[in-house]
Amino acid sequence: MTAQQTDLTYRNPILDADWSDPDVIRVGDDFYLTASSFGRVPGLPLLHSRDLVNWTLVGHALDRLEPADAFATPRHDCGVWAPSLRHHDDRFWIFWGDPDQGIYQINAPEIRGPWTRPHLLKAGKGLIDPCPLWDDETGEAYLVHAWARSRSGIKNRLTGHRMHPDATSLLDEGKVIVDADRIPGWFTLEGPKLYRHDGWFWILAPAGGVETGWQGAFRSRGFFGPYEEKVVLEQKDTDVNGPHQGGWVRTPSGEDWFVHFQQRGAYGRVVHLQPMRWGADGWPVLGDDGAPVAVHERPDLPPQPPAAPATDDDFPGGRYGRQWQWTANPGDGWATQHSGDGLRLTCVRSADAHDLRRLPSVLTQRLPGRPAVVEVELRLDSEEPGARAGLAVLGDAFSWIGLQRAADGTVQLVHRFAEGVAEQERDADHPRPAPEGRALLRIEIGSGARCRFFHDVGDGPRSSGQVFAATPWRWVGALLGLFALAPEDGPGHAGAGLFTHFRITAM
Repeated sequence: MTAQQTDLTYRNPILDADWSDPDVIRVGDDFYLTASSFGRVPGLPLLHSRDLVNWTLVGHALDRLEPADAFATPRHDCGVWAPSLRHHDDRFWIFWGDPDQGIYQINAPEIRGPWTRPHLLKAGKGLIDPCPLWDDETGEAYLVHAWARSRSGIKNRLTGHRMHPDATSLLDEGKVIVDADRIPGWFTLEGPKLYRHDGWFWILAPAGGVETGWQGAFRSRGFFGPYEEKVVLEQKDTDVNGPHQGGWVRTPSGEDWFVHFQQRGAYGRVVHLQPMRWGADGWPVLGDDGAPVAVHERPDLPPQPPAAPATDDDFPGGRYGRQWQWTANPGDGWATQHSGDGLRLTCVRSADAHDLRRLPSVLTQRLPGRPAVVEVELRLDSEEPGARAGLAVLGDAFSWIGLQRAADGTVQLVHRFAEGVAEQERDADHPRPAPEGRALLRIEIGSGARCRFFHDVGDGPRSSGQVFAATPWRWVGALLGLFALAPEDGPGHAGAGLFTHFRITAM
């Protein structure tokens, strides 16, 4: 979905889908953004823009999650948390925290790679939200990170390290440089981004929680402190809850901008762009005097055509686009290439076929942040009883519609769902015959991520079941998913589901 805009203005959010915990940099005339990808693969999305408003997805930096065996099955809220993107010494660098493993970094000569294998810079539980700084004035390198209480028992503080300039090791044991327990009213301080400006070390970091918090700024003459603090962005009387956690970037003409997220329930964390300036007191001023803007004059950058990360896909040659991610490290042969168009997903045998949340072989993309219609055509190419394929809305609760081979050999149109507390799915509507083994599947996603399911098996479109309210996981927004499954105990190859003409259109 593109941000609504005119030739002179833009409207927030600029990325109206779950691009969680964004960080942004400029290299020459190009802007690059990455975001959390949690347990999905490939990870670390890479977005590009020339105007800070229109963005395209150009790739991913992480082919597989490590350690590989830990991500052989879905761990939706684990994996890659809150990355930092930097450009130093003619290389791109990304640092992130895995709350169960520690702090990793990868680097590459170009944004499209090749990226190095993940290097574990600091091992430990609960180490999250790392950000490096190479100080051009002194040649020193530093790292700051936050803590996840769920793993470490620690939160609301930032730890700083001196770092080897090649980012292969840390040079000390670390020191708490900001303890927000000592700041009245502050809690859940996290997501730090580290900068040098005007003779100060700056840490831009959110606090107060993802749904209700604010953006803080901290400054000190020395990296290890002491730091002063100030709230520089908060909801005030706007409808932008919890406006925080992101990155500062400066344009070639010297304008300053801040990119951050807003938590929107099932839609995940959508991305906003705020004007930024430096006040007379030397502190940054974000948005409209500290309140988020809904509409604003565009950055002073060359005009660009409207653009947004791709959603539609014809799957040429059986290949899927960059917008798709598996729910875990993928297995061999899950999607097979062929001479025609259409996504051919193998009916993967699984003991967990009754619960899509447990399956690594679901191919997903982000739920659109505005009302939209999702459509895909499906043909079930399997003779095995119990084999199925479909289109899903996947979160803590899920619902899907698709085709299944019945015990009597016929193909049925089925619609199933599971509540967040349910351990397995059940019918959302009565199965009905699909005599040609084909169906046009459709989901209308209305306001509040309320989803209405439809199907057409050759006799015209019909609605199916009750309205389903999409739900997120704890940190991840709801996802759209395509899948093909078969019973675990069958012999040999179980066939495939062929998906064609995937489309998302605004309602």
